[in-house]
Amino acid sequence: MEIELIDIDEDIGEVGKILNEQNKRRGILIHALQKIQEEHRYLPEDELKKLSQKLGISLAEIYGVASFYKLFYFTPRGKKIVRVCLGTACYVRGSKKILDALEEKFGIKSGETTKDLALTLETVGCLGCCGLAPVSTVDEEITGEIGEKKLEELIRLISSTEEESTEKE
Repeated sequence: MEIELIDIDEDIGEVGKILNEQNKRRGILIHALQKIQEEHRYLPEDELKKLSQKLGISLAEIYGVASFYKLFYFTPRGKKIVRVCLGTACYVRGSKKILDALEEKFGIKSGETTKDLALTLETVGCLGCCGLAPVSTVDEEITGEIGEKKLEELIRLISSTEEESTEKE
């Protein structure tokens, strides 16, 4: 996102007619953060500093807003996001073993990203697929009823997508 090109009046739209200048600037903050994250896959500090200057909003306030929402990230994320459900149904059916296997295979812990930025491994409280427990996702693709065979398939899927993203660079 070209922060310098932000046109507050245009971006805020019709509602801008009733807002004062400071409220207009605050009104486009989340939209600007989303655009920055779409471009970089996280919120780089230098971009947030530029945004702070452009909008006249303190960097502390921008961090306060961004850290409130779980969808914003302050560190680089992998091209593929792998999530392992640790909800009750999944945990009881062995999702911790799946997480342990993925951590060992890719050399990262939950919440970490591989050095080549190919993969970020996360845990979630529930994916809403309890009937398919244990469940994991690679980006938005769900894999359920993961036993040993499906775990091997999941690792192959992650590895192949990891290789594809490395080849594209």
